[in-house]
Amino acid sequence: MVATREYSAGGVVLRSVDGRAEVAVIKPMGRNVMALPKGHIERGETSQQTAEREIREETGLTVHCIKKLGDVKYVYRFKGKTIFKCVSFYVFRWETGEIDQISEAMRKEVDVARWVPLEEAVAKLSYPGEREMAGRVLDELISETISPS
Repeated sequence: MVATREYSAGGVVLRSVDGRAEVAVIKPMGRNVMALPKGHIERGETSQQTAEREIREETGLTVHCIKKLGDVKYVYRFKGKTIFKCVSFYVFRWETGEIDQISEAMRKEVDVARWVPLEEAVAKLSYPGEREMAGRVLDELISETISPS
């Protein structure tokens, strides 16, 4: 059996509203899923560039990278093939743009993009690896808030 490898990248996009962290999430078209924006790395792109492009395409937001969070690795089967997937995640700060202002072409992929409280995302993102990435961000925000200077 031949296995295929896939590489993608995405991000946890943060903004602060009244001192509370919110994260940009998407609902893919035709699926009852809450997910982080992400997609396949294209030839010539770094994983960070991919994450920034996918966030812009899927949410309408322009972002600034804070740092890499980590990689989520998993295996799935598609049309009889075993696929090993690695998704690199970064944490970003929202810079400009209105959430869900995306192209009509992208509407074939994304039903809606919206802001949710970070705590809600940690609990309700559909994929375990994405919940873990959002949880890392929440843990770091909490530790930075309560750590001595």
